[in-house]
Amino acid sequence: MYGFGLAKGLMVTLKNFINPPFTTQYPEERLPQHPRFRGEEFAWYEERCTGCASCAKYCPLGIIKIVTSPSETAILEGDKYNIDVFDIDIGRCMFCGLCVEACPYDALFMGSGFERGRYQREELVIGVDELREAVKRPSSWFRPQLEEAQYDPHTGEPLAWEEVGREQWPWHQGEKAGARIDWRPRRGGGEPPEDGA
Repeated sequence: MYGFGLAKGLMVTLKNFINPPFTTQYPEERLPQHPRFRGEEFAWYEERCTGCASCAKYCPLGIIKIVTSPSETAILEGDKYNIDVFDIDIGRCMFCGLCVEACPYDALFMGSGFERGRYQREELVIGVDELREAVKRPSSWFRPQLEEAQYDPHTGEPLAWEEVGREQWPWHQGEKAGARIDWRPRRGGGEPPEDGA
C-alpha cells in the first residue's frame, strides 16, 4: 500500500515534468482579461451622480467618503448636490462591487486595472479630482447594457456619461441628474438648450 501511493504521487510529478510550463512572465507577457474583471480604476461619471451616497452606505468596509453641499440648481425638484469630496480607499477595498450594485443612476463602475502598487498606503486613496480626470473605461461587470453592446474596456473607446446608463438618456432629461451638467433639466424632457441656460 505504501509503495503504490508513492508511485501514484511520482506519476503526477512525472506527468507535470513532461508538460510544457504554463507560467506567464508578467509584465513582459500578459494574459487576456475578461470585460467583467473587477479592478482598481473605478469609473465615476459625475454627470450621472446625484450625491445620494448609496455607494458609501452599502460599502461593507466603509472605504468611500462623500461630502456634498447643496447646488441650488433644481430647488423645485428637490435640489441636487455638489460633490466636494468623493474618495475611495482602494488599499482596503475587497472589490466586491456592492457600491456599483447600489448606485441607482449608473454613476459608479468597477475599473479594469490591477497595477496600482504604491509604497505608501496614503497614495492608495483615489480622490475626487483623479476620478474626474480619469479615462472612463468601465468594466462591464453588473452592467448588462455594456455586455449587450459587447463593450471591452481593454480595447474599446472611453465611454461618455450618456452611453453608460441602463435606460436611454431622453427618459432622464426631466429628472434629477448630476449637479455638474451645465443646463437645468426641464419638466417634460426634450433636448438641452443650445446656449446652456
